[in-house]
Amino acid sequence: MKQDEPYKLNRRNFIRLSAATTAGATFLPLDNFALDKLPAPMKRKFGKIDFDVTTLGLGGQASLQWTPDDVDPVPIILKAFRMGVNYYDTSNLYGPSQANFGKAFRQLHLIPGEANYDESRRKSIFLTTKTHIRWGNNTFPADTKTLRNWTNGDHGMGAVGDLKRSLSQLFGDGKGSYPEGAYVDMVLAHNLNFMEEVDVLFKGLETPLDPKGDFGAFVALRDYRDGTNLTGLNPKHEKLVKHIGFSGHYSAPVMMEMIQRDHFNLLDAMLIAINVNDRRMFNMQYNAIPLAQAKNMGIIAMKVFADGAMYDKEAKWSNVPADVVRRVGTKAIPSRPLVEYALTTPGVHTAIIGIGQIHDDPMQCQLIQNYYAAQIGPNELAEAERRKYEELGLKAKDGKTNYFQIEKHPLSAPNDVDLAWKDTAVELSWRMAFAGDEPLSHYEVLRNGQKVTDLPHRLLLTKEKMVYQDSNPQKGDEFQVVAVDRIGRKAASNELKA
Repeated sequence: MKQDEPYKLNRRNFIRLSAATTAGATFLPLDNFALDKLPAPMKRKFGKIDFDVTTLGLGGQASLQWTPDDVDPVPIILKAFRMGVNYYDTSNLYGPSQANFGKAFRQLHLIPGEANYDESRRKSIFLTTKTHIRWGNNTFPADTKTLRNWTNGDHGMGAVGDLKRSLSQLFGDGKGSYPEGAYVDMVLAHNLNFMEEVDVLFKGLETPLDPKGDFGAFVALRDYRDGTNLTGLNPKHEKLVKHIGFSGHYSAPVMMEMIQRDHFNLLDAMLIAINVNDRRMFNMQYNAIPLAQAKNMGIIAMKVFADGAMYDKEAKWSNVPADVVRRVGTKAIPSRPLVEYALTTPGVHTAIIGIGQIHDDPMQCQLIQNYYAAQIGPNELAEAERRKYEELGLKAKDGKTNYFQIEKHPLSAPNDVDLAWKDTAVELSWRMAFAGDEPLSHYEVLRNGQKVTDLPHRLLLTKEKMVYQDSNPQKGDEFQVVAVDRIGRKAASNELKA
């Protein structure tokens, strides 16, 4: 198809013009904007999870968390549901967000035990909450600079306390009680940043479990997934969550560590920051996302608009209603390409977007415009089009929008390179390099500065290493392993002497 050729999406009642010719345009359906006239939402298989998720999900921040005085958050949720959106995200750190979902769920008849409970409707949506408590046990060590246990709750418990708080706010009385049959589809370990957090989250899985000692959130949440009581925290053998995952937007290496250390078939999904300025940072699209995709995890995009920093908001964490962006893009930076970029990142299944406002005028309704923008297949943008979209990111604060992400990092040398003699051969082993702003291609092995072989880069799904054996070494030979990216840039390890 020619780049400037308009095309009609099959079975969709609107025309999507190519990005090259309409970078400043918004979507216009061919008929009116009545919700019952909307095209059916596009869906994707949600990784290993048995669910077809809509490409647009409703984020639990923006006006659902920092609600402006003139906004009612509940109609936002109701409108998303009526439009067919089936993925909903919230957290125990999002202030009133969970309670706002709870109000909407009552109107939608999603409360188990009530006479009008619609079980099939409940099964039609995927509801995710999060906990920022890293420990599973109810009394745990004090926080450190790299290990923080945060919650808006006052339950004084570990991660299970947050899970039950979520159920109470979403389906119960908001005071700690929740009805029998209530569950969330997934709990994510929220906002993963540091290696120490990974260590704690896996404590009791990687190490012997002592129910009377300290253990991490994952082993405790697994009890509530499986209905077991290995930790002693689930004496009623409740099943309150179906899936476990994690979220992060800061450190690709830490998120990769989390994925590689999951030997327990525990992590089903990852929520991760991805937007048009990702390659200007220590990027996710060539590091953490391919690894999660290789493990068939559900991958949820967030920070599509850089938490509003693409538009009116400063590049800082939101914390007041004034931080909520209520426009639908700008002429210079339309919202549609930003949504399309996230959803055409290989591996991504859905994108959660917080809504500042809905509006009767579809041109001013963020939800309507994001919905149409999200009707795109995973392979509908060529790499050249994605790179053009990245140019839009430079128009927002000179590309410096992703305050939540590690600064740009060049291609790294292979990690943890070792040399050992194996009888008369030399064995070199190493862990994956970290990609810069282009994907990894292969590794070169050098002996005394001369290349002896190329090995294709492969994704290491565990903490295993890549291995090369040199069968004709001489004592004193010096070896290096060199990472090479797609455009030929190189990063070499230190020399190791045989």
